[in-house]
Amino acid sequence: MPPAITHNSRMTKSAGLGSNASDFGLLVLRLFCGINLFARHGVEKITHFSQMSSHFPNPLHIGSHASLIYALISDGICSLLVAVGLGTRLAAFIVFINIGVVFYFVDHHTLFGGQRELLLLYIGGFLALVCTGGGRFSLDMKFWGRS
Repeated sequence: MPPAITHNSRMTKSAGLGSNASDFGLLVLRLFCGINLFARHGVEKITHFSQMSSHFPNPLHIGSHASLIYALISDGICSLLVAVGLGTRLAAFIVFINIGVVFYFVDHHTLFGGQRELLLLYIGGFLALVCTGGGRFSLDMKFWGRS
């Protein structure tokens, strides 16, 4: 007979989804993904909106201006919402869709190199946040009691 499995509360706390370690990991993921996206792309879209609007890529054929507005909402607003954990799943989903469009339609000419690896990291990070939510150390948890 196999040995009986005993309950180890220390192991359960560090491995469970609601544990301090998991919630801290979600906080780190939110901060790194959200702040990095905002600093690299959101600030640029906010400060150079008028210069970018005429020549911004239009992969979905909705117009350069509309595409830039969606990208601005994603990179300039939703990235910060993810960082603070407010509306995390929805904000991360908006970013995920935006980066997925860039990955598939705009930067499809290279398999590796250029922005490809960074796009894949963003896609993975924001998709993980869509699945998990912001965790215990988020404004979602503070205001609504859920992530």
